[in-house]
Amino acid sequence: MQRRTAMSVLITATLGFTLAACGGGAADDPNTISVAYHRYGNTLQVDQWMQRVKQQYEQANPGKTVKLDPVVAPEAEYLSKLQLRMRSPSTAPDVLYEDSFNVNSDVAAGYLEPLDDRLAQWPDWERYIDTTKQAGKAADGKTYGVPLDTDTRGLWYNRELFAQVGLPADWRPRTWDDVLAAARQVKQRRPDAIAMDLALGKAEGESVSMQTVEMLLYGTGTGTLYDEQQRKWIAPSKGFADAMGFLSTALAEGLTQSKAQIADAQYDKVQRDELARDGKVAIRLDGSFASGNWQNAGWQDWARTMSATPMPTQHGQAPGTVTLSGGWTLAISSSSGKKDAAFEFIKQAMSKDNVVEYTTASGNLPAREDAAADPRVLAANPLNEFWIGLLDNTHYRPALPEYPKVSQQIQQSVLDVVAGRPPGEVADQWAQEVSRIVQPANTRAG
Repeated sequence: MQRRTAMSVLITATLGFTLAACGGGAADDPNTISVAYHRYGNTLQVDQWMQRVKQQYEQANPGKTVKLDPVVAPEAEYLSKLQLRMRSPSTAPDVLYEDSFNVNSDVAAGYLEPLDDRLAQWPDWERYIDTTKQAGKAADGKTYGVPLDTDTRGLWYNRELFAQVGLPADWRPRTWDDVLAAARQVKQRRPDAIAMDLALGKAEGESVSMQTVEMLLYGTGTGTLYDEQQRKWIAPSKGFADAMGFLSTALAEGLTQSKAQIADAQYDKVQRDELARDGKVAIRLDGSFASGNWQNAGWQDWARTMSATPMPTQHGQAPGTVTLSGGWTLAISSSSGKKDAAFEFIKQAMSKDNVVEYTTASGNLPAREDAAADPRVLAANPLNEFWIGLLDNTHYRPALPEYPKVSQQIQQSVLDVVAGRPPGEVADQWAQEVSRIVQPANTRAG
């Protein structure tokens, strides 16, 4: 990424002055804890949740005060601003709303406090879905964040469009070939529709890596990007080559959205959901959160036409399906002088009822097992039970400092395949780039 040095210095200085100016009050008051979180667009539900927890905490702890410190910015800016605050004890919050994707990098920077001793004394920790606990765990095996919510991914499909082309309403593909066969049937009988909508464009960034490529890769015999036992990145990767081959086939046969749509930066922001609402998309590889976006956009009766099914593994091999998850956590700053009070706030925030209220409002999935089974959550979305069920066998991205650069190379590989470059050649180039990024000694073939 190119940088304009003078502008970067100016922005950093300005942000540093602003953050220093607003810090210090809570840090100096032994009875006040500060809580930083993201507030922007549809993250208003986070603000409502924080306001509710603040009131509950202050009522339960007379004389104690919570200073809410919302960061109003797009997500990428929120993360950079939060990391800037964490550099100094005078501006670091006591509690922070932390993307699970950032846990490892913030641990490596020394910003987060390990929570294992406190979690061991908190009975509610046993009520969390085991796989969701990975969201707050770092490479050193310690837990630094308590997960609030999560998500899963699979194949959305339009039942009405399926009926028009002779596909079943209870579609359950067993292999990648089954997915391609259904898409081909749609293309043949409804050439005006998008047979299979995938995140493929440059503007879609991390969605291309996680939601498209990794949903394929993690369903291959290779099974992962990173071998946690050997602590090595898998490159060259047969699974990655096969994922590129799947995409190449789909593109060559015209089963995806057009190349013009792939190149359009507005496609994901506007057209994708509009086309789905208008019945112009048959299959869409996407997340559990898609229906929440549809509802927020006014498509209240989406369930009348849309269903979901698991993404199958490549050849139907065990466990048969694949999904990936992300999510947000609450963490404690390592520089906080009020860590006990900060953890009490986290416990209050993560009570079953608070998690239920937040997830039903946001459309995300609860990380707590008892909240996930609550009738209010299951009634909030007719497919919540399905999406929650996928958590039993979910995967998380490698939350390692090198991952963002590896992900950038994944995205470039997809752009190369879209441009018509042979998938085997693309996979070989990707392996070379990964080896360069992480060093050859930290890779193995798989």
